[in-house]
Amino acid sequence: MSLLLGISMGDFTGIGPEVTLKALASELESDDARFELIGDVEQTRELNRRLGLNLPLKTDRGKAGSGRIFLNNPASELQPNDLKPGAPGAALAAVGWLKQGAESALRHEIDALVTAPVNKESIMRAGADFVGQTELLSGLAGTARTAMMLLGQDERGRWLRVVLATTHVPLKVLAERVTAEKIKLAIELASRACHDLGLTRARIGVCGLNPHAGEGGHIGTEEQTIIGPSVAEMRRQGLDVTGPVSADALFYYAYRGDYDVVVAMYHDQGLAPLKMVAFEQGVNWTLGLPFIRTSPDHGTAYDITGQGKANPSSMVAAIRLAKLLAKSRP
Repeated sequence: MSLLLGISMGDFTGIGPEVTLKALASELESDDARFELIGDVEQTRELNRRLGLNLPLKTDRGKAGSGRIFLNNPASELQPNDLKPGAPGAALAAVGWLKQGAESALRHEIDALVTAPVNKESIMRAGADFVGQTELLSGLAGTARTAMMLLGQDERGRWLRVVLATTHVPLKVLAERVTAEKIKLAIELASRACHDLGLTRARIGVCGLNPHAGEGGHIGTEEQTIIGPSVAEMRRQGLDVTGPVSADALFYYAYRGDYDVVVAMYHDQGLAPLKMVAFEQGVNWTLGLPFIRTSPDHGTAYDITGQGKANPSSMVAAIRLAKLLAKSRP
């Protein structure tokens, strides 16, 4: 039976639905995978018409082979088509669709979940307690042993893969949030991800937290007290891991192929290099979940919503990674 991927459509006042439909238009010819779009049915149909894609959208999945793209609105509530960017209704609906996708994945009704962008500020402004999609999905899955991997390749096919030891943490409390447990988990999941990707090796480089990896303790001691001992322990367990290495050098070494994955200590330390290398191709993959979840590595881009010029490359990459991972799992 062909793969069935669920796609939560994200914030309808952003570009998520547009890049989703554009990506599917390019993917239907690549294999026989099927897709369930979790979002507003009527707005999806209207967007399909407005973009001139003419995708074969159905509302009843039915039996295998009866269609390729199916629409599913679990709330059965229509979203107004004149909502302003960041409208509370759209923000909260996106969270509901995300939860529905996760629940379908946990019930093994879909083979993987791809999540279109949501806007954290809009969701919190609408009154929801929301840190991020990764954190919400981890909570629904009942696990704290997850990590974000961001990966992408440049125009010459050179890959950069980054796993974050911490995610959405204010800089003023960052040092106390960088713990040995988080670092070791990031290293473990990074190594496992290399196996899942079919790589022939899993060489991991670990960033320092401070400039120049602390200068031997002169401008920070976390490298000596937390990061270094964590790396040493994982090395004793048989993993091919090096660090801590000054981040400004490590990303250069990884980009030229010396390392397969970089473990970064915090969000911008890892994402700034990744987005410089693969802004249009980057993918967010949540490691450690009991189901496959990928997402394009960009936001809602409210400023270009409705203009038909959103680039679907990152969503295409997210869908292809989800299919690759799903095919390799039992």
